[in-house]
Amino acid sequence: MSSVLFRHVRVFDGSGRAPFAGSVLITGATIQAVARDDGEVLEAPGAVVVDGRGDFLLPGLIDAHAHLTFPSSVGRIFSNGLDLPPEEHLLVAAHNARVMLDHGFTSAYSAGSRGQRFEVALRNEIDAGYLPGPRLRASSQETSGSPAIGLPRSHDSRQHSRSEAGLRDYVRSMAQCGVDSIKFELSGNDVDEPGGSSRVLFSDEEVAAIGVQAAESGVWLSCHAQAAGSIKQAVRHGFRALYHCTLADEEALDLLEEHKDRVFVAPAPGLPFARIHEAEAFGIDHATATRMGAYDSLEAMTRICPELRKRGIRVLPGGDYGFAYNPIGRNARDLELFVTLFGFSPTEALVAATRFGGELMGMPVGQIRAGYLADLLLVEADPLVDIRVLQDKSRMRAIMKGGQFHKMPAAA
Repeated sequence: MSSVLFRHVRVFDGSGRAPFAGSVLITGATIQAVARDDGEVLEAPGAVVVDGRGDFLLPGLIDAHAHLTFPSSVGRIFSNGLDLPPEEHLLVAAHNARVMLDHGFTSAYSAGSRGQRFEVALRNEIDAGYLPGPRLRASSQETSGSPAIGLPRSHDSRQHSRSEAGLRDYVRSMAQCGVDSIKFELSGNDVDEPGGSSRVLFSDEEVAAIGVQAAESGVWLSCHAQAAGSIKQAVRHGFRALYHCTLADEEALDLLEEHKDRVFVAPAPGLPFARIHEAEAFGIDHATATRMGAYDSLEAMTRICPELRKRGIRVLPGGDYGFAYNPIGRNARDLELFVTLFGFSPTEALVAATRFGGELMGMPVGQIRAGYLADLLLVEADPLVDIRVLQDKSRMRAIMKGGQFHKMPAAA
């Protein structure tokens, strides 16, 4: 079994503790030992030794709101919407998986696919070692259960009755397809209709039926939930990942806090930020961004997210990357936005992108500790001094996933 020994590195272990000078030993796919330079000396005869030269070693980054089947990535932009012919779509998704890994994201929790089994197939190919990409929690497509609002055109769209029995059948069928998570749009969206974000799309009985069946089928639930009523439905009925939460009222915040040990919130600031600041070349000027709700959404996030953090609710980065004006590969910008807009310290932003992300994934990732999977980044600069360095893949000397180098350090 092969071994790798990182020496002379500054270790940020994902716990939130201050970085320390130390060494990390990898055996096979896992971290075997972590030592401080002022304590135990790690020895591994025959191991590949990487001299960190004092560089920053941290867990691989984790995107909590990923859309690998949204087609655009840095260097490859699709300006004509999100849907492609299925053959091209799968190839583009595979390319996007590599782009994410190239930029230091070793895990991705999907917030919805453009095809019901696209991500199942992609996840399985990555897990088998045939394609490079992050560990993936595969999602179904997004569905609002209504043809009027929010239901995207996509491949292999499963039709289902809006009845409680029909929704349970849908959840059951998607679990049988092999998805890890099923995404529902529990509230509307301002992009679809003026004031749509405040519209609750499901009755409480319908959401309850979804939650009961998901528990029986052993599958997770995620949701687009901007309206306060939708947030409350999601928390009460067992949803794991809640996206946006921009219109949370006091009751919704109290409910999230009460269940903070099992829920995760990913506000997704990257998309409204891009619509406001970077989308004019794609036809989204100030008036259009306003009509799409970008300004209102980002302003609401700047109010809600500090309150969520203060209450101890896990808030994670991941910003709807994959649009032409917000391409995959820019995902680490969310960490900067957590600092500049939400008031997180760089340490808090990194914990959100590592340890909290690992907890969301339900895998031993996101921390540098013995027994965890060896998903690691070796970065030339200190992101605790300037969080923006994580947006520059050229500053990443090494990218490791499961003990294997995706990017080998030149000095190894």
